[in-house]
Amino acid sequence: MPKHIARPAAVRLLAGIATAGCLVPLLGACGASYPVTSPKAARDAAKSVPSAPAVTGRAGTGIGAAPGATALAAGRPGAVDCRKVKCVALSFDAGPSQYTPQVLKTLAKYHAHATFMTLGKNHVLKHPDLVRQEAAAGMEIGNHTWTHQILTKIKPAEAREELKLNQDAVKKITGKAPTLMRPPQGRTDENVTKICRELGLSQVLWSVTAKDYKTKDSAVIEQRVLDQTRRDGIILLHDIYPGTAPALPGILSALDKKGYTVVTVSQLIWPAKPKPGEVYRPDKP
Repeated sequence: MPKHIARPAAVRLLAGIATAGCLVPLLGACGASYPVTSPKAARDAAKSVPSAPAVTGRAGTGIGAAPGATALAAGRPGAVDCRKVKCVALSFDAGPSQYTPQVLKTLAKYHAHATFMTLGKNHVLKHPDLVRQEAAAGMEIGNHTWTHQILTKIKPAEAREELKLNQDAVKKITGKAPTLMRPPQGRTDENVTKICRELGLSQVLWSVTAKDYKTKDSAVIEQRVLDQTRRDGIILLHDIYPGTAPALPGILSALDKKGYTVVTVSQLIWPAKPKPGEVYRPDKP
C-alpha cells in the first residue's frame, strides 16, 4: 500500500467526514490517514430516491439483452441497485490498447460493465476509436492522467496539467469529460485532492489487485482476483498487458456463479453521486 502523509487540512476533513458516518481510514506514513469513503457508506448516506429496477440476469446468465445490461448501456443511473444486488465494480487502468477490443467483447458476452481509467498521451490519443467503443458499449470512462506521473511527486501545476489534458482529450472524443480518476499507484494528498475537486473529479482506489503488470499467467491473474473479491469491492486490472484479457472470461464466469453483478464504479455507489475530490475505496473484508 502506498504511503500517504495527511496534512492539517486533511485531518480537519477527516474529523468532519467521521461525524457523517461514512469514513474508512486509509493508513499512511507514521500512522497518519486521510478520509476515504466506501461505496456502501456513500450509498447509505445518499438521500432517498425511488428504487431502481433490480437486475434479473447476472453477468453470465446468457440472457441476450438482460434488463440491467440494457439500462446500463443506455447510461441510465440506477439501472442496477447495489443496495439490493450483490455487486462488485470492475476497473481497467492505463488503456486503451490492442487488448481492449477483446476485453470489450468479453464484457458484452457476460453482460458486465466496467470503468476504464484511460491514460492520455500514449493510449487515448493513439486509440480514439477504442475510447468511443468503450463509451458506446455503456462503459464508464475515467482519467488515469496524461503520462502516468506520480501526482504527489510533481508540482501542483504539473499535476493539474496531467489531469486536465486527459480530461480535454476524452471530452473531445466522446463529448463528455470524465468524472472519475485514479491516481497513479493510488498516491494522493491534499494538493491532488484540491485539484480534483476543482476539475470535477472523484478519486477511485481499489480493494482487489491481480498485479497483472507482473505476470502473463492468466490463471494466476484469475485466481488472485477471485481470492480477494468481496461484495462492494473495486477490482483493479489493466487492459494493456497480455495476460489480462484471457483471464477475464474465467473471472466473470466465476463471479456469476458466486452471485455477483459486475458494474461500473458510479453504478456501485448509486444512488450517491461521485463527489469531486472525494476518495472512494472499499471497506477491508
